Amino acid sequence: MKKIFLTLVLLTISISISSQTIFGNWTSKNDDTGEIDSIIEVYEKDGKAFAKIIGIKDVERQTAVCDLCNGENKNKPILGLNILTGLEKDDDEWSGGEILDPRNGKIYKCYIQLENPNKLKIRGYIGFSFIGKTAYWERAK
Repeated sequence: MKKIFLTLVLLTISISISSQTIFGNWTSKNDDTGEIDSIIEVYEKDGKAFAKIIGIKDVERQTAVCDLCNGENKNKPILGLNILTGLEKDDDEWSGGEILDPRNGKIYKCYIQLENPNKLKIRGYIGFSFIGKTAYWERAK
C-alpha cells in the first residue's frame, strides 16, 4: 500500500512540475476571430527555446507556404515552420531570440514568459519591448 501511495505522490509531483514549463504544445488564436488557428510546439535545444507550428486548424491553410517571408523561410510550408528561435532563460522569462509572424513574413525580437501553467505570454517587438504586440498562447489539451 505504501508503494502505491508513494508512486501516486511522485506521479502527481512530476505532472505538476512538467506543467510549470514553457515547453510543450500551445494553441494560438487568430487576432481577428479569436478562434484557435494553430498548434505550436515549444521545445528546448542546446539550452535555448524554439517553437514550430505543428498543426493548422483551417484545412485550406494546411498546405500554405510563407510567401511573405524572406530569406531561407521564403515559400516554406507554414506547417512545420520554425517561428521562434534562440531564446535563453533569464530569470522568469526567455529572451534574446526572435519570432516570425507567418501572416506577414516579418521577424521580431521577442520574449516569452509563463503567466500560469496553462498560459504563455509572447511579446514581439521592434527595437524596444514597449513598441510591440503581446499575444497569449494556451496550453493545448
